[in-house]
Amino acid sequence: MRELEGLHAVVAIRGGKTVLEHYGEGEDRSWNRSLGVVRFGPDTLHDLRSVTKSVTALLYGIALGEGRVPAPEEPLMRYFPQYPDLAAEPDRARLTVEHALTMSLGLEWREDIPYDSPANAEIAMELAADRYRYVLERPVAEPPGTRWSYSGGATALLGKLIADGTGQPLERYGRTALFDPLGIETVEWMAGTDGVASAASGLRLTPRDLARIGELVLAEGEWDGRRVVPAEWIRTMVQPRLRTDWGAGYGFHWYLETIAGQRMVLAAGNGGQRLAVVPELGLAVAVTAGNYDDPEQWRTPVAALEQAVLA
Repeated sequence: MRELEGLHAVVAIRGGKTVLEHYGEGEDRSWNRSLGVVRFGPDTLHDLRSVTKSVTALLYGIALGEGRVPAPEEPLMRYFPQYPDLAAEPDRARLTVEHALTMSLGLEWREDIPYDSPANAEIAMELAADRYRYVLERPVAEPPGTRWSYSGGATALLGKLIADGTGQPLERYGRTALFDPLGIETVEWMAGTDGVASAASGLRLTPRDLARIGELVLAEGEWDGRRVVPAEWIRTMVQPRLRTDWGAGYGFHWYLETIAGQRMVLAAGNGGQRLAVVPELGLAVAVTAGNYDDPEQWRTPVAALEQAVLA
């Protein structure tokens, strides 16, 4: 693995065997807290940032298979009865769970501002007295389902549906429903000031364990002979429904792109975090990096994925 700017780790697994594993050293942060210079290794936890969103989508599918959360086509506001004033507005009454899953709520939301600024909508949500009302009362910008628009608020709503439907905090349900079945023992799920785990960006895992989640997606939700995620949900989740601003396909909180000539299903996070599933190669690749808020941060994970494909 040639040196790439800010690269912290790469783990690639094909057919259950590790074909590439690389660890580096560099400055790191956990959210906005500096960790100083870290020498990374197999047991080092790393922020996943918005890769967390894709893991939340997996949890939604598990809960849906258990009949504990609403189906994608169901009205979203029905499950937030604490906001009758918002539900009474026709534009908001049209919202469905699928609009949250595809980040097409049509509500005003800006995350193209640095994440250390309260002007960033996700940060403002974390600072709000009621994060869910903050999301749902954003000004209506366009009809729902019209356009993909990046929104950690959409993921927060999904996290709330999971917690309400299962009767468990998101991090506890994540452990029992997903991490324990995969044998993932060490997990951190960071929370906001209200103590609610961030469905959008709070997970910290090792790269090996992140790659394991990729293997689960490759196997359409089966692990070690056990059904963990419904296969139908995996297939539905990775079907493209909208296009992102840069032209990638977008399913239910997962991206679909072609890199190094290979079709990939991707989870992506600030700083260069990636989980890539390459169906034609039977390959799962986890990448962690420290290029947070860098406009060119995408270059390092793309180069790492290109090298993993060739490994």
